Amino acid sequence: MDWPLIITERRGSVKIIRLNRSEKFNALTREMILTLSDTFSNLESDADLRAIILTGAGDKAFCAGTDINELALLTRDEAVEVSERGQALCSQIESSPVPVIAAVNGFATGGGCELALACHIRLASPSARFSLPESKIGVVPGYGGTQRLAREVGNGRALEMMLTGKTVEAEAALQMGLISRLASSDGLLTEAEALANEIGRLAPLAIRACLKAVTLGTELPLAEGLALEAKIFASLFTTEDMREGTRAFLEKRAPVFKGS
Repeated sequence: MDWPLIITERRGSVKIIRLNRSEKFNALTREMILTLSDTFSNLESDADLRAIILTGAGDKAFCAGTDINELALLTRDEAVEVSERGQALCSQIESSPVPVIAAVNGFATGGGCELALACHIRLASPSARFSLPESKIGVVPGYGGTQRLAREVGNGRALEMMLTGKTVEAEAALQMGLISRLASSDGLLTEAEALANEIGRLAPLAIRACLKAVTLGTELPLAEGLALEAKIFASLFTTEDMREGTRAFLEKRAPVFKGS
C-alpha cells in the first residue's frame, strides 16, 4: 500500500497539513511539492477556514529539504524548473489568505527551512534545527531562502548561515527572530492549534487584511506601504464585522464575527 505523501486533517476551523515521508525525513520530491501546492489551492475557497498548520510526520524532521537523489540528476534547464516550482509553492503559502503556522518538529534543512520561512508564524520544538547548507553541495538555496531569510533576520545573520552552512538550534533561532516561540516537544502541535484557534476567534476579514498589508507592504517603499495600509484600513469600514466589533466593544460583550 502506498502512503499519501501529504496528509490533511480538519479540526474545527483549522486545517493541519502534514508532510508524510518520515522515513526520508520528509524530504521534498517533485510529487510532494505539486501535491502540497494543490492542497493549498483547494483551501482558497474554504470560507470557514481560519488558519492552517504545516508540520512534518514523525519526531525527527519538519522537512529535510529537497530530495538529493532528484537534485543530483538535474540539467541546468531542469534546475530552473525545480527552483521556480519551489518558489511558486513558497509564494503560494506566503500569500495564503489565512495565516499559515509552521510547527517545526525537528530538522528544517534547505528547502524545508525555506518552506518554514514562507509561513507567516513559526513555532518550534526544542529539537528543531534550521539550516541552509546548499553551499556544502555546490549550490545555493533555490526556493526563496536567500531573500526571505535575510528579510527575517538581517543580511549578516542570513549570510553567515548560508556561507558556512551551519545549523542553528531552536533557542538560537528564537533569539535571532527566526521563530516566534518555543514549545515543548510533546506540546508543539497543541500550542500551534491553540494559537490558530486564538486567531480564529477574531474578525476573519481583519485577519486577512493584516496578512495582505504585511506581505505586500513590506515589499514596498515606506510611503507606498503606508498608503496601502490606509486603503486596507478604510475598506474594512464597509463590513458587518467592523460594525459588530465596535458595537460589542461599546456594549462590553464578546463579538460574534461572521466574515462579512
